[in-house]
Amino acid sequence: MTVIDQPLTIAEVADLVGVSTHTLRYYEREGLLLQPVGRASSTHRRYTDADVGWLQFLTKLRLTAMPIARIKEYAELVRRGEDTEQARLELLLHHRATVLAQLDEMTKSLAAIDFKIATYQERKEDTR
Repeated sequence: MTVIDQPLTIAEVADLVGVSTHTLRYYEREGLLLQPVGRASSTHRRYTDADVGWLQFLTKLRLTAMPIARIKEYAELVRRGEDTEQARLELLLHHRATVLAQLDEMTKSLAAIDFKIATYQERKEDTR
């Protein structure tokens, strides 16, 4: 987790998290952040360490193909507090099972690709 000393701009956070500023604004509009992003007197967004940590986790969920609606559900559970920990756990366990199934399919697909590559490489060597 990144530790920041002072609030960051949207551009700094986008760079740190690895998404575009457009994506950060979209996440905010969709209600995926845990709390409203602070604003400077200039009305520019100012992100805290907690915001950055949450966004880093959120991007991991997106990278594992968790749908926005499911992330929104998870964020709402987090906002509601400790009483929702069991529901959050169940949601993450379900998503984990989905990711593991996807990994299994990807592993099988990679094996098929590797087999084809090996076949072509063997043919290429045989023609020498």
